[in-house]
Amino acid sequence: MGGYALRGVLSGGALACAGLVVVGLGALAAPLPDRGLAAPTPVAMAAPAALPDVPEPASAPVTQPARQPADGQVAIPVRVPAPPARPGAPSLAFAAWAARMTRVTGIPQRALAAYANAHAVMAAARPGCRLTWVTLAGIAAVESQHGTIGGRTLLPDGRPSSPIIGIPLNGANGTRAVAATDGGLLDGDKVWEHAVGPFQFIPSTWALWRADGNNDGISDPQNIDDAALAAAQYLCADNRNLASGDGWLRAILTYNSSLDYARAVYGFAQGYARDAQSLS
Repeated sequence: MGGYALRGVLSGGALACAGLVVVGLGALAAPLPDRGLAAPTPVAMAAPAALPDVPEPASAPVTQPARQPADGQVAIPVRVPAPPARPGAPSLAFAAWAARMTRVTGIPQRALAAYANAHAVMAAARPGCRLTWVTLAGIAAVESQHGTIGGRTLLPDGRPSSPIIGIPLNGANGTRAVAATDGGLLDGDKVWEHAVGPFQFIPSTWALWRADGNNDGISDPQNIDDAALAAAQYLCADNRNLASGDGWLRAILTYNSSLDYARAVYGFAQGYARDAQSLS
């Protein structure tokens, strides 16, 4: 689990880029939200090429006040127009779409419903972000194999069959030392932070970006509905527009400042987008 870290979000028609745009990691000032990895040596990477269009999730979003921290600290609600919701709504609202998509992508149906819900919520709350479900799927594929890492299964309630908890961020194994901020509430460690859940949030980051994607009244990083929406909110912060290769890459690198990470997420997202095209 030491190789897993939080990542990015794709755009609708997505990643169109007229030319190769070079992005320097050293110029990106946003803090890493995931696992306390040491800052990389500044390097450059060409923005990825355009991805295929992907089918929109054909259902209404779950009501969710998306959280947008101001100045990196204070979360302010963004009201999302949607019909009344109930616990477990994403798995029901997007069931038909997810059932079709799982056949061509191999992504668990329950995970797809969570990604579709986050896509729909952010399309209503932050349409300029141009986030789509395939980037969330790419992130979760790398982070936790869609919540199934280590032989786990993703349960109907959106939680893995056993909690996903990463290694301690104690300065070893290439990590930066990050002291516990929640008294071990989320990761069981009162001394060091650990990345937790399908999208591998550390507790201090979850405190800023936590979400209730299934409207059960609980914000839980182990729940894939909640974690997918929280990841989407982070990626859409600072008025980011993920509709270009440059914008998408910048979002990924602020999520996790690693070129290998960005390439891995892009590879999964591109593959899922092309698989999805076969259904359009």
